[in-house]
Amino acid sequence: MRFSLITPTSYRFHHPNPFRSLESIPPLSVTRPRVESGSPSSYKFIAASLQRHGCSNSMRHSSVSVRAFDDDSFDFYSGDIDIFTATYSISSSEGEESDGDYALNVVTETTAQKLGKFPRGRKKHRIRYGINLGLLAFLSLLLILMDSFAWKIVRLPLPPYFLSLPFFISAVLVTLAGYIFVPLVDRLKVHEPIRTLGPVPHNRRPTIPTMGGLFFVPIGVAVAIALTKFSSIEVCGAAAATVAFAMIGLVDDSLSLYSENNIGLPAKVQLLLEGAVGTCFALWLETASISSPYGMKMLIPLPSPLGLVCLGKLYLLLTSFYFVSMGNLVKATDGLDGLAGGIAALAFVAMAIAVLPICSDLSVFGASMAGACFGFLLHNRYRASVSMGDTGSLALGGALAAMAACSGMFFPLFISSGVAILEASSVIIQVVYYSATKRLKGKGRRIFKTVPFHHHLRLSGLKEPMIVTMAYVISSLLSLSAAYIGLISA
Repeated sequence: MRFSLITPTSYRFHHPNPFRSLESIPPLSVTRPRVESGSPSSYKFIAASLQRHGCSNSMRHSSVSVRAFDDDSFDFYSGDIDIFTATYSISSSEGEESDGDYALNVVTETTAQKLGKFPRGRKKHRIRYGINLGLLAFLSLLLILMDSFAWKIVRLPLPPYFLSLPFFISAVLVTLAGYIFVPLVDRLKVHEPIRTLGPVPHNRRPTIPTMGGLFFVPIGVAVAIALTKFSSIEVCGAAAATVAFAMIGLVDDSLSLYSENNIGLPAKVQLLLEGAVGTCFALWLETASISSPYGMKMLIPLPSPLGLVCLGKLYLLLTSFYFVSMGNLVKATDGLDGLAGGIAALAFVAMAIAVLPICSDLSVFGASMAGACFGFLLHNRYRASVSMGDTGSLALGGALAAMAACSGMFFPLFISSGVAILEASSVIIQVVYYSATKRLKGKGRRIFKTVPFHHHLRLSGLKEPMIVTMAYVISSLLSLSAAYIGLISA
């Protein structure tokens, strides 16, 4: 039997076998070793001890409660603690009827110490919302700045707020849709198990709703098609590729949810399907009459002195490779709250600026998808309430690859995806190094504590918001560089 006595003034017992008498309570001290059952004590001595430890007569109205624990450590009652807290615990190995041995501890906590705990929560909320506000400010200023110079780049009159309008429309619609979709999926128990990394627990709840791509990807695609008035063949092709990749991810998520071992599509089957979609898109691209300022297709614009590079049939192979790789790159970054969505939003804005001189309609598509990613971030920020799943990550990768394939801007996409490439490279390096050391020394060794790299940083002691913030800063610099290279290359 175990009791915990809180402040000796008024007593509220919530156990069938409370103290028989206050006379059996031993003298109070700061840390008292075990004493034998039945030793004489006095309540007056307790009061004197309380005054000696700083408890005044004004504390007589403090509430006192007794906590009772059985052998399974169930807490039957937990009372309120006032300025002073005294804990009295009784442990017994002889059953409920025995008085057992006593162990007495006094814990003091001032009001200032209690109030000092509140700023921590506020600081966490500031960090939680500050990351998203900073990202919103950066993307908004960049898009508005580009809107003021877009007509000079395209050398044609453009509608006002050409890039910022699709961004904000998609962001608002996705944000509102999330408040309907997330509770619905949670009620249907479409949950994603959270990965546990050794001694470092994840800050999410044990399970969160998944398949978030079902509500933000269609909105981003629909807004782009509507604003281009269903007349852009490039936007329609990119939208079809995005939906096809989303369907692959949906199948993978569905199989992982309803299988016993949470195993989705086999890796080889998934790569085969992605390669098939990429090949079909490349073949369609070869026959479609897409707009190009150069009068011919299969070109890759590169900075001076390289200029335009014609790949011919190799362009089709590069297109298929980018479709397969980009889907898995975004998927590799989807491990922390807000990481994949924020990086994808920055990459979409960079591509929207890079393709502006070649195909302005694709810029609308990129800005719309960036807004959809940001709207999703409001539900996927730190302590996420929903995850995008493979439905969202594969769709984002397919959309980025489609933008690059329709414009030839493979190099800017490579630069803007630098963080995602680092994440995927850490997995490849880990596997190769482990296999090599196992063959040479008989025991495999690892460079990283775990992969992808963001989980290695978590196990190294960095907090999730700090990792995501660093990824945003690096991706912002890379996106600016990619946008600039795309403009000077075109």
